[in-house]
Amino acid sequence: MTEITTELVKELRDKTGVSVMQCKKALEETGGDIEKATALLLEKSAEIAGKKSDRTLGAGTIGSYVHSTGTVGVMVELLCETDFVAKNEEFKALARDIAMHVSATDPKFLKSEDAGADSDPESVLLNQPFIKNPEVTIINLVQSATQKFGEKIEVSRFVRFSISQ
Repeated sequence: MTEITTELVKELRDKTGVSVMQCKKALEETGGDIEKATALLLEKSAEIAGKKSDRTLGAGTIGSYVHSTGTVGVMVELLCETDFVAKNEEFKALARDIAMHVSATDPKFLKSEDAGADSDPESVLLNQPFIKNPEVTIINLVQSATQKFGEKIEVSRFVRFSISQ
């Protein structure tokens, strides 16, 4: 078994964004294997998000991104349960990161249910690999945020504008 060092915990925390204690526990459960610990944390995030799925969303933020060329702009509505989380800088950064992702990937649908059976799975925002870390999907990112903030978090809608050239 690998010794669980602070460097190993920090690496996992940087990679996943979850708390130090959750990272340490995941590393202990997986014998110090960072890949298995990452997978375990993603699995736990999905489980926690499932338990919170029936909660009411009463707050949120609008994340926006305009590409440096000024020809593409995106707005994303990211909802949560309380204004305490909605005002959190990390929550706002998540909304902006998702908006930047939408700018780069141009998804056509939010959820799989919105897309038809013959639609390309890559056209669904929540199923896409995140541009800043292709090892996780957008839904994994949202589930990790649910775990981190302890509240149900959901991307409710997005809009992408572009100037055709």
